[in-house]
Amino acid sequence: MHLLDPGLRDGLQKLTLSLDETQTAQLLGYLDLIQKWTKVYNLTAVRDPAEMLTHHLLDSLAVIAPLRRQLESMGLAGKSVRLLDVGSGAGLPGVVIAICCPDIAVHCVDTVAKKAAFIQQVAVSLKLTNLRGIHARVESLTEPYDVVSSRAFASLVDFVTWSEKALAEQGVWMGMKGKHPADEMAALPASVNVFHVEPLEVPGLGAERCIVWMRPVSGG
Repeated sequence: MHLLDPGLRDGLQKLTLSLDETQTAQLLGYLDLIQKWTKVYNLTAVRDPAEMLTHHLLDSLAVIAPLRRQLESMGLAGKSVRLLDVGSGAGLPGVVIAICCPDIAVHCVDTVAKKAAFIQQVAVSLKLTNLRGIHARVESLTEPYDVVSSRAFASLVDFVTWSEKALAEQGVWMGMKGKHPADEMAALPASVNVFHVEPLEVPGLGAERCIVWMRPVSGG
């Protein structure tokens, strides 16, 4: 049994997330790959496996249920959905979304080549056909995505400004943040509508987390 298996299962239970054995094994395999690559490529500042579980895996798993609810409200549940994870780094939350939601095509974009290469390696190693790493600046991407996500990537203003060309016409931005980012929200242009700020409970983390859901103002 994997050292972190009990902790992961406990976290999934607290998040009321139901995953099959293959997905659970893929999540643990993903953690192992992060650890292995971080020794050489410094993918993440967090090195302790137990800390990786809470700060990386469970932190990202906390967005799965809200994401599914949002896709349902957009009429996209069960349909082929495209998600772009911006400044993805080691693939958080992109890889986690790809594992938990096989019907979502997840593209992780990063300006650092080794990070995009790591995502490609994860896709091959864990047989995730719906996952792809892209080495590029997000501003250069113009293919439409239903959801554009980021986690601790940049300010909300920079996030929406840099990625607006990649957002589908009826698409939404999913900005993962720590504390409620009132100042960042106040700085958003009038063309962006914050339609929901969703608090997240991350098992074992003991820190504030939220998702800022945004969409372009119609005709804006």
